[in-house]
Amino acid sequence: MEIKAKAQNIWEYISTNPLISAVIAALIGLIITGLVAYMSRPGVKLTKAEKLLDKGDKRRAKILLTQILVDHRDNETVFPKALIDRAGIYISDKDSKSAIQYASDAIKRNEYNGDAYYILGRAYSLKGEHEKAIQNFDIALKRDTKREADCYLYRGIDYYIQKDYDNSIKDLNKALEIRPKSVLGFVYRGIAYSNKKDYDLAIADYSQAIRLDPHYAVAYNNRGNAYWNKRDYDLAIADCDKAIRLNPNSAAAYNNRGIAYGNKGDYDLAIADYGQAIRLAPNSAAVYNNRGFAYNAKGDYDLAIADYNQAITLDLNPAQTYNNRGAAYSNKGDYDLAIADYDQAITLDPNLAQAYNNRSTAYADKGDYDRAIADCDRAIMLDPNFAVAYNNRGDAYSNKGDYDRAIADCDQAIRLDPNDAVSYITRGEVYQKIGDTVKADADFAKARELGYKP
Repeated sequence: MEIKAKAQNIWEYISTNPLISAVIAALIGLIITGLVAYMSRPGVKLTKAEKLLDKGDKRRAKILLTQILVDHRDNETVFPKALIDRAGIYISDKDSKSAIQYASDAIKRNEYNGDAYYILGRAYSLKGEHEKAIQNFDIALKRDTKREADCYLYRGIDYYIQKDYDNSIKDLNKALEIRPKSVLGFVYRGIAYSNKKDYDLAIADYSQAIRLDPHYAVAYNNRGNAYWNKRDYDLAIADCDKAIRLNPNSAAAYNNRGIAYGNKGDYDLAIADYGQAIRLAPNSAAVYNNRGFAYNAKGDYDLAIADYNQAITLDLNPAQTYNNRGAAYSNKGDYDLAIADYDQAITLDPNLAQAYNNRSTAYADKGDYDRAIADCDRAIMLDPNFAVAYNNRGDAYSNKGDYDRAIADCDQAIRLDPNDAVSYITRGEVYQKIGDTVKADADFAKARELGYKP
């Protein structure tokens, strides 16, 4: 009470003394004016804007940056930084054109500003001009930049998009050396490894990304993709389940789970997943193509063809879909329509070994074994490890009565894929034709052991 009373006395003294009141008011005015002047300084505004960006408050950051860009064009330190920060906001808004303009203006102010080249690289990447993006990341890394790790990360991503997987991995290695907890770095390096068919390394990277961020659905989905490429379908399904729980709107996860179910022979579950993926991404040619494949495997050829038709209308380069629709026509016995589709697939992609192989089976079904052999020759030239093409050529040679070549091709098919029951059946039938029942029976027994069912 005593302190309160003293304070009240002091206040009464000040309020009744005009001179003291005026001095105090003047001091308060000076403090406020000084604070306003300080907060109006461009460097302070820039620092505040960058703190707002770190917090995700783009709206208020834009206001401060715009003030700097309008009022402080002559400030050679702050103005270029404001241009770069504004370009970064345009990138987050997916506005590549404006980002390129602002980053280019920053470079005009200071051509040695590595951060400006980094942002310009990000903008060109967003625009889809990946070569230009890489060129700007190159320059940024030669300049003074605080974003070295990001330069390596995003240049690595651009290399991946250009299918330069080795350079992609090299850059992502450097990014992860600088920033070892980069989830995005592990995910994209995993994708690059997957595209190189290094699935174990891919799985290791996806697993590390999951350890760093257990709620990152993309990492689970991608690891599931790697597992089904390794034919670990149950693990693939488990990862896709997790991805879908984390992100129920992930069409990619439903599609990948459908592929795993299809490879297990669970075509109804596969078709259900593809249906959900189509509901989420109705313009995905790949999903229609995959569902068509499942219908074809079930023997629902008309439904398969309908899905392939839809995929062809959506796909800019539907070579694989023409190939798959050709297989459905072949299964229906419409060999001429099948051959027409294989022709179209080959026109679109002359290096599609599978289309040559499939066309060979259609020719063989029509009894045209010479054309069948010629197509198998082409398929094997494009893919020397194509076991099925060797088997099919062996079958065509057998039908022409050239049994030695038939057996040699079946031998090679079995060397390339010792678990392919069909090649044992084909070779067994050749042995039957030449009267070697012992070898024929041995091949048929091996086929049954591998799960062959007539």
